[in-house]
Amino acid sequence: MTTQSDKARQFQSYHAAGESFIIPNPYDIGTARLLALAGFKALATSSAGYAFTRGLPDNAIGREQMMVHLAEIVGATDLPVSADLENGFGDSPEACAETIRQAAAAGVVGGSIEDATNRADAPIYSLDAAVERVRAAVEAARALPFPFTLTARAENYLNGRPDIDDTIRRLQAFQEAGADVLYAPGLKTRDEIAAVVNALDKPVNVLMGLQGVVLSFDELRTLGVRRVSVGGSLARAALGAFLRAANELHDHGTFGYTKDAASGNELNQSFAGAEQKWGKQG
Repeated sequence: MTTQSDKARQFQSYHAAGESFIIPNPYDIGTARLLALAGFKALATSSAGYAFTRGLPDNAIGREQMMVHLAEIVGATDLPVSADLENGFGDSPEACAETIRQAAAAGVVGGSIEDATNRADAPIYSLDAAVERVRAAVEAARALPFPFTLTARAENYLNGRPDIDDTIRRLQAFQEAGADVLYAPGLKTRDEIAAVVNALDKPVNVLMGLQGVVLSFDELRTLGVRRVSVGGSLARAALGAFLRAANELHDHGTFGYTKDAASGNELNQSFAGAEQKWGKQG
């Protein structure tokens, strides 16, 4: 049986190896198992993807319910799991530290803390406050009995502030505060991504799956990106297909959507194999 410490060291090694990798984002037990069966070597949760499965917008899941979700994803496979921990579920540095401790108790071996407040009037924490929050998360991570990979996120681009200089300044400060991986979701161009990668000494995660972003994994690897995630885009792709099917049924009374559907036999075989390999879930 692979222990949490084993998975933590394995996950840490993926960042240290100097090779780039894709870490896809499942949003429930089934998608976690399908991604593991597809051959990916680590998984990352998506706060948006999970919220959508609960019929809620992003950032509407509380910490307690999120920890239940993390435990479900961890238990679905034997892969290392990193968690989208939003802004740490609180403004204070201690809230961030407590979230790291609870996430580790749920079984994940890494997680991200972002500098977004979720408040429309002031969407981004001041730099000083953001650094203190990252530093507290790092301290909590270092106190764990295994190497927790802490990712610090600069959220300017997802909050209407496409300021590359401030984003880099924040990521450099988070690096200095001890973060293991740096991440600025919303970067779209080669120049933006290259500027961030070149300004930092630690691994950089880049988000793909945003509309209008067409860079390939090979291009990102050439730019020096170490880790590529896809956020809620897998959930949005699935829900997009669902909505198109629902509209077809309602508006036309036809069933053409079934031609693109996975077969029941294929899914039954996949999930039966997953249950045999990892045990029953749910």
